Amino acid sequence: MFQITNLVSGYGQSQILHELNLDVAKKEIVAVMGRNGMGKTTLFKSLMGVLPQWGGQISVDGQDVSAMETHERVERGIAYVPQGRMIFSHMTVLENIQTGLPASARGKVPDDLYALFPVLQEMRNRKGGNLSGGQQQQLAIARALATNPKVLLLDEPTEGIQPSIIKDLAHKLKEIRNLRDLTIVVSEQVLSFTMEIADRFLVIEKGKFVVEESRDKVDETMISRYLSV
Repeated sequence: MFQITNLVSGYGQSQILHELNLDVAKKEIVAVMGRNGMGKTTLFKSLMGVLPQWGGQISVDGQDVSAMETHERVERGIAYVPQGRMIFSHMTVLENIQTGLPASARGKVPDDLYALFPVLQEMRNRKGGNLSGGQQQQLAIARALATNPKVLLLDEPTEGIQPSIIKDLAHKLKEIRNLRDLTIVVSEQVLSFTMEIADRFLVIEKGKFVVEESRDKVDETMISRYLSV
């Protein structure tokens, strides 16, 4: 469903990503783990076209999107929940979700989105900036799902969220995967969270994948060493 081949990218004259390769199957959840500054956010921005890639190929469901603008990649099925959520704080919950809807929806939020996130329906007229961290993350995910994606990218989704809410978020992502037949790639530093959701684990170190393990073979102690400062 989602394929990255020899992806190279960076900022200015500084190369950050070094020929990354990744194949993700339909309905698979893959966790990309690593410390700050190792290339996780650079990877996601490159996948979305926010940051120009220097080389390599990105494909969604067999279609090469490497040369496409960000909005075209969204149309081809990639949705992105950025680090820090980036919701529109002065817009209502409803207006935030509507920014992700295609024009054909005419502003009508699909019923299944509110079924997934009932609190958003209750608070649909509340300003996004007045929501809690966990509620804002739900809003950011709902806005991304409004594009009806095939692939969902989540960058550090547990950042700024209370530990008691993180487990609920893990259950919600698995529910979304199953209901929507979604492929999910999540970058994260919280190992307990990824152990709840991921089918496969990759560790990124200085812009390269240095570890790749399936869930049944993952060595939590080894990954923890890569995550420690």
